[in-house]
Amino acid sequence: MDEHQPISEKPTVEVAAAIIEHDGKILACQRATGDYAEYWEFPGGKVEPGETSQQACKREVREELACRLSTTWLLDTISYEYPEFHLVMDCFVCMLVPGSEPQPLEHAQMRWLAKDELLDVEWLPADNGLVRLLGTQWEAVFGNEHL
Repeated sequence: MDEHQPISEKPTVEVAAAIIEHDGKILACQRATGDYAEYWEFPGGKVEPGETSQQACKREVREELACRLSTTWLLDTISYEYPEFHLVMDCFVCMLVPGSEPQPLEHAQMRWLAKDELLDVEWLPADNGLVRLLGTQWEAVFGNEHL
């Protein structure tokens, strides 16, 4: 059985998320619209047909934040059961291209969060496990050997 195959008959939505690190903090974005408006998320979006999740991650960040990513590496894949669909999210640790500054084109606001600020915002349900992982593994994830 495919590990990404949902248990239910709900549609599966495949997305890519960018955990953008800069100066010891990560970027959180507040959703502006939709069912989960006002919740916070990692930027990213749906993987389109014919592209890899890494390509989708870079494209979505360009579209949502008008900035470019340099380094990207897969940290984890999260599966989460929402009421309407099954989510499969590839989560990439990323760095910005030097001089590239994120702009909140599609989000209500953005915040750079340090490790001790991760729980200062209300994350989307699917992001909570990833936030816990980052909180407990911060040094390992953002150590110099990766970035």
